[in-house]
Amino acid sequence: MNAQLLIDNIVRQTTVLVAQLATSRGLRAPLAHLANQVFLDLASEVERQGLSRKVSADMFGLALRSYRRRIQRLNESSTDRGRSLWEAVLDYLGQSEVVMRADVLRRFHRDDEAVVRGILSDLCESGLVFRLGRGDSTAFRAATTRELDQVGQRGLGLDELLWVVVYREGPLDVDALSKLMHANRPALEAALARLLEEKRIEQEPGSGKYRSAQLVLMLNDEAGWEASMFDHYQALVRTLCVRLRGEGAADTSGGSTYTFDVWDGHPLGPEVRDTLRRLRRELGDLWDRVERHNGSAGVPAQFEQITVYAGQSGLMRDKFEHQEE
Repeated sequence: MNAQLLIDNIVRQTTVLVAQLATSRGLRAPLAHLANQVFLDLASEVERQGLSRKVSADMFGLALRSYRRRIQRLNESSTDRGRSLWEAVLDYLGQSEVVMRADVLRRFHRDDEAVVRGILSDLCESGLVFRLGRGDSTAFRAATTRELDQVGQRGLGLDELLWVVVYREGPLDVDALSKLMHANRPALEAALARLLEEKRIEQEPGSGKYRSAQLVLMLNDEAGWEASMFDHYQALVRTLCVRLRGEGAADTSGGSTYTFDVWDGHPLGPEVRDTLRRLRRELGDLWDRVERHNGSAGVPAQFEQITVYAGQSGLMRDKFEHQEE
């Protein structure tokens, strides 16, 4: 297997998706922190595979001491040791009614300026901070608890995205969820409280960890489109990882991709275009029947969770362009 070639092409396709997400619906999402976050997440995941830090450092082309220092530097603010830069910036903004951007940059002068600017933009996009003015006169104000309660973060899809993570990767405690979500701690705890109140998740007695026995994301739900996209992408990644590890039989685990060339007037065109709608209807009916049975018969302590995902897209192509490829 040419792993390097495969990795390079998967990264390329992932950057296409990230760029689309960052610019969709008129959004201009901050990307300054992305390279550092990718390094941290990748390093953490490599170590989760059972490799030592020395081996992980070698995979990144770094000496062990440099690797450790970089992880420590990215995990916490260089200005405020012991906590993340996100937390430190938000806490600093909350100490005053209005804070000028120049004051923020001066306060965190030991941290990378591009990263600090990216966090400020990210905090504004998340609704935790308000931006006032423009250019050199830009100032920031942290949202009050009352304002956050009124907004409830619902328009941002935080509740639904958190629900997906709890369902797919739980049981997890607040610290683990905070690391996975890269979300502000107060906003995360408020979202957990709402999900508990709505009985979408539950908290294990004793451990305090959160889990969910069910996940329902409605089609075309504006509040949860981010969660639906993440859930689909996560299902794809998990399936590929299962196959890479050689787990599961080929006829029950994995995926297949079929591409059909049709055109206006093609006798099978309507059937092809209707494939996703049919699959959703059939899988929805199957899910309802499984849930009814589980509700009446009960679920044992150990069970197999089978995830089926489906996707479809259409792209207009030129015949000669298609043949040249």
